Amino acid sequence: MAHTSDHHQDDDLDTLPPRPPVYYAEQALLGALLLEPQHLGDVPGLGPDAFFTAVHAALFAAIRSLPAPDPVQHAQNTKWLDMVLTAAREQARGLTASYLHTLIQVCPWPRHAPAYARIIAAEHARRHLRAGGQRLAQTARDTSLPHPVATTLATADALASVVDDLAARFPSHADSLPRTPQPAPTTAPYDVEAAVDEERLLLASAAAHPADVEQMRWLTLDDFTRPLHAGLWQCLTALTRRRAPVDPVTVLWEAQQRGVLTAEVEPAELLDLLGTPAGCPQHWGEQILQRAVLATAHHVGRRIEAFTDDPATTPYQLVIGSRRALADLSAVRTRWQHATSPAPTTKPVRARAMPPPRAGPPPTTAPPAARISR
Repeated sequence: MAHTSDHHQDDDLDTLPPRPPVYYAEQALLGALLLEPQHLGDVPGLGPDAFFTAVHAALFAAIRSLPAPDPVQHAQNTKWLDMVLTAAREQARGLTASYLHTLIQVCPWPRHAPAYARIIAAEHARRHLRAGGQRLAQTARDTSLPHPVATTLATADALASVVDDLAARFPSHADSLPRTPQPAPTTAPYDVEAAVDEERLLLASAAAHPADVEQMRWLTLDDFTRPLHAGLWQCLTALTRRRAPVDPVTVLWEAQQRGVLTAEVEPAELLDLLGTPAGCPQHWGEQILQRAVLATAHHVGRRIEAFTDDPATTPYQLVIGSRRALADLSAVRTRWQHATSPAPTTKPVRARAMPPPRAGPPPTTAPPAARISR
């Protein structure tokens, strides 16, 4: 995790942005450990990468790397502090002895070290989650990937692991959903013109091959970019499920009955659209669904990033909001798996040969004598 540079020597510059609260929690924790190093055992699981600034990370790493001094001797001299300063300067050359003393002075209560550590861990988790959301959104938009859906879903799985780790470290409690508003819409993470063409080709090929439509229940109306195209797909699926005749004219009539036609839509144009098939519906449907998977992943990544950008969002609210966002991606992933999984092949059941009848035991009594008719 990248750290920000520490500007403690430039406190008087008005151009600097205000430091976040976690900066002061880091100062308090480091001051507590410098003053009473035995409190290091009270903050297990915290690593240098959890710190917001590089200088603080270097200091914490130096404190962990050195044996704790004798409390009595530590109160009488600065030998151990000098060793910490020397070790920390290997990573932060601008660190001064006066800053170590400043850290000690600004620490309110050394015994509150576990509380300071929890603040640092919470903000580190927020930054880690934010990076995961950004990575998911960027991956979903990467047109250079040879297998975009597989790579994007693998990135989503890694993000889900981050959320699970966050949930394990910050136990659940009564908390509301994040109040963060949805992120503002951005440009679509795909070629809009190509998407429209794919939808038109799907509708035309489905009108020519309606038998394939019944096997494409994994495609939903929300996958389409144009409401008109979604309405026409609904007409096609309704006709096929009723076992009604399907051709451009019957689809046009169904569209009128369902209110799909508007003043801007000319019937002749729809007939022309539905009458020029190319390819098979399955192919175009998978293209449309792939675009829906990537668009959903992009939006999920931006939603999680928005949660982490809101400083009022608690760690557990981050868990709740992120899991709900990832659930939307899981739903479309399931449909993608149904669409791209090969159809199950049913093996013919081999008739099992009946074994020959077993020979019975020899008779022990004589058969009844035949009755002689008189």
